[in-house]
Amino acid sequence: MPEISSGPRDTAQHPRPRIQSLSDLIFGLALSIGALNLISSKPADTQTLFGNIATFGFSFLILIFVWFRYTEIMSVLPVETTGTRALNTIMLFLVAIEPYLFNQISFGFTSPSNPTLSQDAASATYALGIGAIWAILAAFTHILTIEERNLVAPDLFSEYRLLRNLEIVIAAIFFVSVLPPFWNTVLGNTSLRYALWGLTFFVRRTGNLYSRLVQKRHRRNPPTDPGG
Repeated sequence: MPEISSGPRDTAQHPRPRIQSLSDLIFGLALSIGALNLISSKPADTQTLFGNIATFGFSFLILIFVWFRYTEIMSVLPVETTGTRALNTIMLFLVAIEPYLFNQISFGFTSPSNPTLSQDAASATYALGIGAIWAILAAFTHILTIEERNLVAPDLFSEYRLLRNLEIVIAAIFFVSVLPPFWNTVLGNTSLRYALWGLTFFVRRTGNLYSRLVQKRHRRNPPTDPGG
């Protein structure tokens, strides 16, 4: 894990465990609500059964990847500033409403929960919400890349910059998918918009593999203290 610098900043971080506990609760509730929606569904055939499982799995992976990244960032990032508190609050709100927005989407595998709601509008709203979550994570990671703040070890700056860029790419994919051509283009039984969302998992996986590689190098060649 990246190193946290010691100094006067440490005395101002007492509220962090409470904020992290609240964050864990919100993420846990969001995942639980998705599972409850799955339990309450009554599939009429095998296709609907597997469709329900697939759509829940998509939502689960979206939230769990965000949760993992959020936890990694918050283990290093101070949250006592007004800006980080505001972004944190907005992100947790978006996480809290994710199950509701996701439940409005059919993905072409199941019937929509609300037949009168446009699937284009429902999926676009969901994409904007998830895109905003990743944009906020990118903003948090960017703070860690500011060398003057000395929040992480100097040899980890390049890793965090890459992770920030990947988070920007993921956010951009969700935002761009809102454009009408990506909804109107159909692949099989589903929209190209949903295929773009699936692409973000590969982008995130690339970041995970690189992060592990850098951490292994960091453990094998720990930084030396110039003053030691």
